[in-house]
Amino acid sequence: MIPSLDILQAQVLGLPKAERVRLLDRLMASTESDTATEEAWEQIAAERDAEVESGAVDTLPLEDVIEQLRSKHAG
Repeated sequence: MIPSLDILQAQVLGLPKAERVRLLDRLMASTESDTATEEAWEQIAAERDAEVESGAVDTLPLEDVIEQLRSKHAG
């Protein structure tokens, strides 16, 4: 018999953090079925990394970006 989601959740949350992380990695991997999309994102990330490393683009500190977003979306 398959345990209910609530029982399974309680069991998982009772695991040590490292085991929960390993389980999460496995669960995420089990949902990834679009290899072509994943490869395309990997290529984009590699290109962006190369642009940053070469100095072709400017970067901003995370704190500055967060502040800009907060200012823009302050309500």
